[in-house]
Amino acid sequence: MTDPVVRDVAPSTEAFLEAVCAGLTADPKTLPCKFLYDETGARLFEAICTLDEYYPTRTELSILMQHAAEMAAELGPHVRLVEPGSGSLQKVRFLLDHLTDPVDFVPIDISLEQLTEEARQVAVDFPGIDVHPVCADYTAGFSLPEVPDQAARTVVFFPGSTIGNLEPGEAREFLERMAQVVGPRGAILLGVDLKKDLDVLHAAYDDAAGVTAAFNKNLLARINRELDADFDLASFEHSARYEAAPSRMVLELVSTREQRVSIAGTAFRFAAGEPIRTEYSHKPSHADVVAMAAATGLAVRRCWTDARAWFGVFLLERAA
Repeated sequence: MTDPVVRDVAPSTEAFLEAVCAGLTADPKTLPCKFLYDETGARLFEAICTLDEYYPTRTELSILMQHAAEMAAELGPHVRLVEPGSGSLQKVRFLLDHLTDPVDFVPIDISLEQLTEEARQVAVDFPGIDVHPVCADYTAGFSLPEVPDQAARTVVFFPGSTIGNLEPGEAREFLERMAQVVGPRGAILLGVDLKKDLDVLHAAYDDAAGVTAAFNKNLLARINRELDADFDLASFEHSARYEAAPSRMVLELVSTREQRVSIAGTAFRFAAGEPIRTEYSHKPSHADVVAMAAATGLAVRRCWTDARAWFGVFLLERAA
């Protein structure tokens, strides 16, 4: 078996610098969360997923373990499976184990190192499936490999509630693009972290061991490494807070003092207490998901959830 060939269309260093400078001149200051996932960031996020406080991963895994066979039956045979933001490829294995004669798997991720290794392992473990990895920012426009002739339908698998990282308008645009990817006969299998008690949310996004804080601060360390910057990581603190409208957790890095930071020769000033927003994690209700799907011409055909209704895996198809 030959290793899968990765198509690399990830953002360039120049694009990274442009996005960082644009974000830090905005009000409030922001940094795109997609850049959290370099090699170190991807490794730290996998560590987050194992924490006791971080319920989303284990809750969604429990749903997949219990219902993957039903999901596969709904999707049908000879599926071409596309997974944006594929990460560790842990969850997709439950589907691949139960799908009937899947013909093609296209994992898409911005972390080249993780994507290369995980795609190679999937190819080893599922030798009957063609694996065509793409290193890219899945929120941007790029082309996918050709659809195999034997594929009965294309299915986008988007677990992890990653859609919650997008603003509501961005989430609708993303679903519209994915609806175009799958076509009129296709489907989207969407994992969504739902509304719940605030104590549960705060513990999940500000864990006692500080792993999430290290994950968040690594973005500044990455900018230092790759963009000739001089962030003093000790002068920024991780913050995770809830905003009731529109029901989301907000991750920030807060400057603990007045300071000046240089990035590729450009100076940026920070006031004491000034935040940099690094990630949103929206927590919609079931009705919110139905409404978002309807706004993009999709309908919720099935939803699988856990006993506490903390998390849902939604099957979306074209509305009649």
